Amino acid sequence: MSGKHQYPGVNDAAIEQVKSVDQSDRYVPINLRQSGRTPVEMLISTRVRKSPYWHLAHQAGCWRATVYNRMYHPRGYVRPDDGGAMVEYDALVNHVTMWNVAVERQIQVKGPDAEAFVNYVITRDATKIAPMHGKYVILCNEDGGILNDPVLLRISQDEFWFSLSDSDLELWLRGLNVNKGFNVSIAEIDVSPVQIQGPKSEDLMADLLGEGVREIPYYGLMAGQVGGRDVIVSQTGFTGEKGYEIYLRDATLYAEDMWNAVLAAGKKHNLMVIAPAHHRRIAAGILSWGQDIDMETLPFQCNLSYQVPRNKAADYVGKKALEAARDKIEAGKPPYKLKMVGLAFGGLPITDYAPDFWLVADRNASNASGYISSPWYSPELETNIALAWVPVDRTEVGTELEVWLPDEYVQGLPSNKVEAEVVSVPFRPSVNPNAREIASTRGLDYAE
Repeated sequence: MSGKHQYPGVNDAAIEQVKSVDQSDRYVPINLRQSGRTPVEMLISTRVRKSPYWHLAHQAGCWRATVYNRMYHPRGYVRPDDGGAMVEYDALVNHVTMWNVAVERQIQVKGPDAEAFVNYVITRDATKIAPMHGKYVILCNEDGGILNDPVLLRISQDEFWFSLSDSDLELWLRGLNVNKGFNVSIAEIDVSPVQIQGPKSEDLMADLLGEGVREIPYYGLMAGQVGGRDVIVSQTGFTGEKGYEIYLRDATLYAEDMWNAVLAAGKKHNLMVIAPAHHRRIAAGILSWGQDIDMETLPFQCNLSYQVPRNKAADYVGKKALEAARDKIEAGKPPYKLKMVGLAFGGLPITDYAPDFWLVADRNASNASGYISSPWYSPELETNIALAWVPVDRTEVGTELEVWLPDEYVQGLPSNKVEAEVVSVPFRPSVNPNAREIASTRGLDYAE
């Protein structure tokens, strides 16, 4: 794969799986065919669920969507001819934005054994989460692979909500408890969140809920009303910016009341309804399940070592496998071929979602050895950045690599191969640093 190239779209005969990237440790390799932006139209049907905010997102200008947790998920409001996702980025980092994230389905675990059950299914210590607080957590399978990385909300002593990333966790939780027999109920509940993100988010939330919202700590919760409807508010988000999530109870009944109240209060703050800001979460080093990680990913591969405590006495799913994996890593024999790094690289600014896992190689190499999972352009750093998977021996900061880009990002350049360098993650400091960022700045490799 040398020089410039054209992605042939649906001409599958010219698209081959890349075999030079060592994925021998996976059961199902990542599909590294470079098929490009194959034009298709999404079919809207009753097979995939519409959230209570779906029609409201459409009214706000949503023009494209994907599927997430078996629900339609808005992924664009500003058209490319009008500046596209980078206009939405500007609103996020300078003003305040609202996102329809009802796809973060809420799985409630409630009952006398709720704490014990949750402590068994997450790697962190659930007993350290106080009522009306939350944590970013991971759940692993028996092999140590990451099944989901939700925000976990503890509503009360005997009630938890898993605010899901993109995998169906309810069935897993129910299946585990068939034989374990914890005294809990496990069910999806009629609660749908929106995110309020950006530097003006605190002022907007204070207008909606009163001055007390300013006192919510990071990952703290507060009960209140928006538009006269009951909500739980958390100071969390998918950005690294100051932000909140509003979890609306009985959302199928009251979606319009809450949504319209936010729009009305947001006018004086220049509120914009936008899609989830993947360009900003990449800069913060926040992972996207199914894109950056999956159930064949160990937390040690993707900057989540701190999620695997050395001092959690209680048993949990995957504990044995994770502790064995850590022993191998510390002995210099990691049980995986690739590891996640941050990359800064050249080419024209990447201002939209990548349709493929673009390839990574050593400088001037003839074969690819890794791939990018999440790329975007950082206006602050004035360069393209990405989360990428590269061989374990190519992960040191400062390692020189190259990225093989499609033609749309190399026009006028002599080659589609652009220089890249391994850099530290997060790519720039966050207003609200996520747990991984806090752990790394303290020199920790475990969950406190």
